[in-house]
Amino acid sequence: MMNKQADGDPAAVHAHGLTVRRGTGRTPRTVIADIAFDVPRGRITGLLGPSGCGKSTLLRAVVGTQAHVTGTLDVLGRPAGHPELRSRIGYVTQAPSVYDDLTVRQNLDYFAAILDPGRAAAARRADAVDRAITDVDLTTRAGALAGNLSGGQRSRVSLAVALLGAPELLVLDEPTVGLDPVLRRDLWNLFHDIAATRGATILVSSHVMDEAERCHDLLLMREGRILAQDTPEALRARTHSATVEEGFLRLVDEANTLAAREQTR
Repeated sequence: MMNKQADGDPAAVHAHGLTVRRGTGRTPRTVIADIAFDVPRGRITGLLGPSGCGKSTLLRAVVGTQAHVTGTLDVLGRPAGHPELRSRIGYVTQAPSVYDDLTVRQNLDYFAAILDPGRAAAARRADAVDRAITDVDLTTRAGALAGNLSGGQRSRVSLAVALLGAPELLVLDEPTVGLDPVLRRDLWNLFHDIAATRGATILVSSHVMDEAERCHDLLLMREGRILAQDTPEALRARTHSATVEEGFLRLVDEANTLAAREQTR
């Protein structure tokens, strides 16, 4: 089931016939196979599935850094990778993208200067840095070297960098991996605040199924294909399941059964 956008309100991300292949020569490997989906604006869409199913590849395609992409992939009304999208998208990779020999604030000052250069923008950059540090709850660690932070704290610095430009679309690749339950809860509260008060769209991947319950919409992925797109509530109802994880497993079983039947024909 595909979520429909309201008239005059196109999806933040629209994909149709999207395929990604890796490798060259006669036998390139298909990583994502002819998928279609929409990501609604101003909501949190969870991209969920087991490790290795193609989630990171799909996110790289959305932000325009993935090679060998075919089909339609429009982001904020432009083809994925369009130069105009660079300042409109915030992207957080699985590995923290920070300089270990700079402090938290110096990291953010550096990236803020890239996003908003010039002396006249100095005050604006300072305000953006202060807000981002507060958003990710690193105020007391702003002067600490990034290399001396814990893994979870370094991940929060990466998130702060992505928030600097007040992005319309925030793409997060498993941002809560390795974090303690309290920090995970606080980050999800932040994601909901960003979507509700700033109108941003959030596309967040995870292999932890209980995080699906925190999303407005879900894209369930397996082996390079989209199994379903729905709200958590509708998915549970459609699969007669108590949890999203149970519903996902039922969809996997249905897909396996269908594949087995096709092979015997």
